[in-house]
Amino acid sequence: MSKGRILVIRGGAIGDFILTLPAIAALRQQFPQAHLEVLGYPHIVQLAHAGGLVDRVQAIEARELAGFFARNGELSEGLRDYFSEFNIIISYLYDPDEIFKTNVARCSSGQFIVGPHRPDETDKIHATTVFLKPLERLAIFDADATPRLVLSHQPSTINSQLALHPGSGSERKNWPEENWVELIARLINETSVNLLLVGGEAEGERLQRLAAALPPTRCVVAKNLPLVELAQRMKACRGFLGHDSGITHLAAALGLPTTVLWAHTVEEIWRPQGAHVTVLRAAGGIGGISAQQVIKQVMRGK
Repeated sequence: MSKGRILVIRGGAIGDFILTLPAIAALRQQFPQAHLEVLGYPHIVQLAHAGGLVDRVQAIEARELAGFFARNGELSEGLRDYFSEFNIIISYLYDPDEIFKTNVARCSSGQFIVGPHRPDETDKIHATTVFLKPLERLAIFDADATPRLVLSHQPSTINSQLALHPGSGSERKNWPEENWVELIARLINETSVNLLLVGGEAEGERLQRLAAALPPTRCVVAKNLPLVELAQRMKACRGFLGHDSGITHLAAALGLPTTVLWAHTVEEIWRPQGAHVTVLRAAGGIGGISAQQVIKQVMRGK
């Protein structure tokens, strides 16, 4: 297998992919000479290529894949040829009836390993462990379950910025905006730290509102950056503060001192991994976390 070709298929959001990085890293370690490739959403899976974990990434094309999710579906000739090239295919796609698996077998003689799309929350097992479990079929046991991303062009110096991500995929996970306003004002007025406000389309207006009253010399807004560029910008920061989100998982994987404002999701499953990660929570919900608690944590040891 040292000269084989291995394909990992992974859809899902940013956090789902970051939590699958330990599985990809374990494959890289177990089969260092193999060609390792990821099929997924290019704006997300490019992180694995930038981190040197895979040799190539390929974009999932929903139209071409559609036939593979229909019983006896008409299979794209391009994908038939593509799947036939691999000795091992590990799929984390949602495929409860194994229709995709059956159709891939029509064009590939390689070993097909089914991985879970998401953890079963009733089991209370961390997602990284769940995503590693299928690799036991390849005699991979006790792999490092902490996502780690080392960029090929990593910054050599740490700047004075603190990265803040005041959003997530769900408003229910978010600290109230008025709390962010208070926190940011106090960071600007009471400390010398500069701020990097990061976010995507969902947080665009919020980023602008939060930055509007701040001195431009103390605050930079990084909106809709490609993930690799965002990772490079964040890695140069002194720390990161955010919610339960994909960007927070990215910060933790980069090794940043990461503070997470936790809401309602199951922490045993979704908590970002690493000794450098601190989770703040309040008995009455995320709104009960005070700006003072947050400042004390993010400025600890600074």
